[in-house]
Amino acid sequence: MIYKRCVNDDWFMLINHGAKRTGKTILNNDLFLQELIRVKEIASSQDIEKPMYIVSGATLGTIQNNILTEITNKYGIQFTFDKHNNFTLFGVYCVQAGHSTIAHLEKIRGMTAFGAYINEASLANEQVFDEIKSRCSGEGARILVDTNPDNPEHWLLKDYIQSDAPGIISYSFQLDDNTFLSERYRKNIIETTPSGMFTDRNIYGKWVSGDGVVYADFNKEKHAVTKEDLAKIKMVRYFCGVDWGYEHFGSIVVVGVDAAGNYYVIEEHAHQHLDVEKDWVPIAKKIVAKYGNIPFYCDSARPEYVVKFTKNKLNAINANKKVMLGIESVATLIKSNKFYVNYDEMPRFREEIYKYVWHKTLDEPVKEFDDVLDSIRYAVLSDITLSNRTPKKEKYKALQLLGL
Repeated sequence: MIYKRCVNDDWFMLINHGAKRTGKTILNNDLFLQELIRVKEIASSQDIEKPMYIVSGATLGTIQNNILTEITNKYGIQFTFDKHNNFTLFGVYCVQAGHSTIAHLEKIRGMTAFGAYINEASLANEQVFDEIKSRCSGEGARILVDTNPDNPEHWLLKDYIQSDAPGIISYSFQLDDNTFLSERYRKNIIETTPSGMFTDRNIYGKWVSGDGVVYADFNKEKHAVTKEDLAKIKMVRYFCGVDWGYEHFGSIVVVGVDAAGNYYVIEEHAHQHLDVEKDWVPIAKKIVAKYGNIPFYCDSARPEYVVKFTKNKLNAINANKKVMLGIESVATLIKSNKFYVNYDEMPRFREEIYKYVWHKTLDEPVKEFDDVLDSIRYAVLSDITLSNRTPKKEKYKALQLLGL
């Protein structure tokens, strides 16, 4: 229905938004190919030999993964890139441009485009999005947009999706709208998606803010283990997460992973008013003496502290600190019952886990009761995405499990 309408009717902007894995991008990829054919016909009628079109994503990597590789896999189309990393398809010159930061403006400023395809639009810098729209001044130009939901105050929702402008059409997608998904996959996704905001967004496609406790699925009865339990489990690797602090708690956690991919928070070291050189380095060295030269995924906000760890021959690495991605990764492990904590021996964790709550208006947690939980987030997300001890095949499996 959507494809038929978009091919037969006129419009300026199409926005497909909603839950993950609902076919939004697949639909837009097909429409993108149709748009290029249409653009070439319009340009030829005006004796324009090389019409330009903007293809935009959060980064060039996401364009490759979400659009170009998918088109190659589906239709066998091969893309050849010039020195500017752009390509020509169906006689249309496609300019690839990121949109996540204001720096991406330079790639498109001043050009006249016959259309644009904006992938993952909720991640776009608003000024860059507006500039892409302004560049689409060629005859009959149209803009394809797809995105997952964000918070209900997001400019894309308020200014475009909810707009009464006749040239904008939008469609909302839920997981169940994708009839090509197997029942097994759909069931697994629903069962492993964290409760609350993540379920509302990723399953039902709603633009909602978080509400209440961040890790709402944590259950002491399910997720607490004892030292005796841990002694019976063979870990395949260990690593640490480090959140620096002084007035607020600094924290180092030790995490182990077993052969089944279960994550165990084994040790917590959380203290106030400790010096890095005199206190935290000795604590870290004791951890190394016990577990080997394991990585310490550190908060990069204090690079001088990371350097001190490194100078003391500790395997200190800047952590992957993406907040929402990290929280979703930990929350998914909790919901999937693949996350366990040495609960009785982690007093700071016990205090934080039930007090770590979403901000009422911002799309992030309140910056309180988050010290140990931040170090856990750094450790888990960094292990999934950065650990050089994890084979690429296993990394991919882990990312698939988390729906990332």
